[in-house]
Amino acid sequence: MRLSTGFDISASALTAQRLRMDVISSNIANAETTRGSFINGQFQPYKRKMVVMEPLQQSFSNVLSKQLGEGTAAQGVKVTRIKEDKSPNKLVYNPTHPDADANGYVNMPNVDVTKEMVDMIAASRSYEANVTALNATKAMFVKALEIGK
Repeated sequence: MRLSTGFDISASALTAQRLRMDVISSNIANAETTRGSFINGQFQPYKRKMVVMEPLQQSFSNVLSKQLGEGTAAQGVKVTRIKEDKSPNKLVYNPTHPDADANGYVNMPNVDVTKEMVDMIAASRSYEANVTALNATKAMFVKALEIGK
């Protein structure tokens, strides 16, 4: 196992959580956007976005090399895609809104600000945990270097 594996794992998680926080911020900023996209001549409300993360894929050769003691398998996490939430939009009665239909209902984004804030707190805590792990790895390196003095 390489000495920098701990750094690599934490760095991949920090990058993924930072992107997740950016996407959540975008969702919160667009929670009231009724004209998010223009499709087939009509404006559509903003659609909530979600980050999909997966562990770094290990190829057969990496796993075999690790078992033979010749290398290390890939470790960490990566963002594979950002997908739109398929849940239905909210209909809100507001006849004075410029995008209201004939019955006075406005098609609003499917963003729940409370859910987004909970996700933001979870992403922030995960980011903080990875910073702590990174600092612990760094402290171990420093202590290992002090042994040689």
